[in-house]
Amino acid sequence: METTQFKQILFGGDYNPEQWPKEVWYKDMQLLTKADINEATINVFSWAQLQPSENEYDFSTLDDIVELLTDNHFKIVLATSTAALPAWMAKSYPDVTRTDFEGRHHRFGGRHNACPNSPTFRKYGRRLAAKLAERYGKLDNVVCWHVSNEYGGLCYCDNCAKAFRVWLHERYNGDLGAVNQAWNSNFWSHTFYDWDEIFPPNDISDAIGPDNATLAGLAIDYLRFMSDSILRNYTDERDAIRQFDPQTPITTNLMGTFKDLDYFKWAKEMDLVSWDNYPAYNTPFSYTAMCHDLMRGVKNGAPFMLMEQTPSQQNWQPYNSLKRPGQMRAMSYQAIAHGADSIQYFQLRQSRGATEKFHGAVIGHSDTDQTRVFRETAALGQELANLGTETLGARTPAKVAIIFDWENYWALEYASGPNVLLKYVDQIHRYYAAFYRQNIAVDLIPTDLSADDMAKYDLVVAPVLYMVKPGVAEQLTAYVKNGGHFLTTFMSGLVDEHDNVYIGGYPGPLRELMGVWVEEFDALPPEQSYQVAFNDGTTSKCDLLCDIMHLEGAKALASYSDGEFYAGSPVVTQNSVGDGSAYYVGTQLEDSGLDHVVMNFIDQFNWEHYDTPAGIEITRRQRAGQAYYFLVNNTNNSATIDWPVAGIDLLSQTIVDKGQLSIKPYEVRIVKKAVEA
Repeated sequence: METTQFKQILFGGDYNPEQWPKEVWYKDMQLLTKADINEATINVFSWAQLQPSENEYDFSTLDDIVELLTDNHFKIVLATSTAALPAWMAKSYPDVTRTDFEGRHHRFGGRHNACPNSPTFRKYGRRLAAKLAERYGKLDNVVCWHVSNEYGGLCYCDNCAKAFRVWLHERYNGDLGAVNQAWNSNFWSHTFYDWDEIFPPNDISDAIGPDNATLAGLAIDYLRFMSDSILRNYTDERDAIRQFDPQTPITTNLMGTFKDLDYFKWAKEMDLVSWDNYPAYNTPFSYTAMCHDLMRGVKNGAPFMLMEQTPSQQNWQPYNSLKRPGQMRAMSYQAIAHGADSIQYFQLRQSRGATEKFHGAVIGHSDTDQTRVFRETAALGQELANLGTETLGARTPAKVAIIFDWENYWALEYASGPNVLLKYVDQIHRYYAAFYRQNIAVDLIPTDLSADDMAKYDLVVAPVLYMVKPGVAEQLTAYVKNGGHFLTTFMSGLVDEHDNVYIGGYPGPLRELMGVWVEEFDALPPEQSYQVAFNDGTTSKCDLLCDIMHLEGAKALASYSDGEFYAGSPVVTQNSVGDGSAYYVGTQLEDSGLDHVVMNFIDQFNWEHYDTPAGIEITRRQRAGQAYYFLVNNTNNSATIDWPVAGIDLLSQTIVDKGQLSIKPYEVRIVKKAVEA
């Protein structure tokens, strides 16, 4: 299932009427209908109510909620409630609760509190999902299943240790010697002689810290195992639902660049991707856009659901600023511009107690529709109702792809050195932001695409591709030989899938493709930077890390102007391979340097791009001969831009001509234009 296949833009969000008396429900139906809300996500955290004891189930309250929503013509996204355990289960079956990194076995409490390898949890989770599907799966207005909620968190208990050994046995074909070799276990006398000598790498075993381990290969395998284990919890419930409901899409809400789970692997098991967007007051607009594009990318470019955002403010960040007037609308359209086919909130009614009582909602503690937040929500609801199905299923045409790889993410940040400030997502975002500043569409892709799959892109970028897994270098080389263009950076091609260094010089299996040999790299402290000079006279500062490299067929595009003993040596290079080129950037360039690199590619490929003030973006989605140009002002500032296309603004139903266009704070336009097939 490649698209959301909804018949309308779902506009709603998490609703928890079980926290309120019934007279409040009836009032909510009036208020939510007034706001043109058409969907409610229910039953997210109701396990204790649905199953008050081991062999007792009570669906009476949920029956009433479903009936009320159905009578009031709401679509339902029905959750399985398995994101938090009931107390009786933890009391009777202690194996269901987690053991944390410090080795402490937890008591009942919190959420994300289940051990993914607990047989008890798996049994009762499957059973509850099946009962829900049997009871509600045939309802026409149940349009999506929502399994658990925001999966995450690791466990290091004895059940996980046993399951990890089974996972390793399967991965390494029962060969303990292969495990020792993969983990380089001769280091510090770590050779394993029996499977039961292997334990999860936490604070009381083989970890040096949460982000560092004695044997990085072991730690990376444990993250692979944990991601697979938690994914199995999802597929357990998905398969239980499918016994009774063969058609309704099934999802779980992801969390952008969340580190613990390999979302490319997860998306293969999901009918559609949904995610929760909670930027902080100072999150760059480009970062939010990148997360949207990543969530689109993990499902091969298919539209996604925006499952959660807040209409006003979060409660769990250090500084929970309100969204300014118009900002919630702009953020919602930014999501649609980057591939969302739904706009949903956490939450529809604000809780009166517990940890999320100050998390924003459509209906706040004032319990009225006479609030700014409600009025803005209702205005957006009316706009989305008028927009109808225009943009549903539309795709984003991109000629640039950036590789994002969770295993690389884990490996790079487990590495002890060379610079504590080197972070994977930061490096991905730096390159993404350079394209974003020129309003160039970007797909985020996995490492396992074939050369043929990459051929639709003019340029594939892989910042800090530290881990190069089997077959990746070969596919990248074939892509370039066939006319593609590839760019990678410092800290690339260093290790294999087990985090063992490729011997023979950096960048390992990419060395021939890049046409350079990196002899060593210099880690710079935060107060230090050097200068880079491009061949055309452009200069840029650089910092963080400086490769000291030798040309092996590549030509230098830029060199260090200073840098002590490596001043004058190449730092940005190009290597012609077949019909394409491979580019290497051996340092962290400042933004102006990255902008210069991107502008050179724009000149080379003549990409569609737009120069706009910071925070104002132009994005395009396309389907069935129609292009939809989204203009979103993410800022509280007015501006004038050079608008590129003439067409009809779907929001105002007015004609928009090419040329100078005045933009108000947080203004949004969606301009429709016919395009050639």
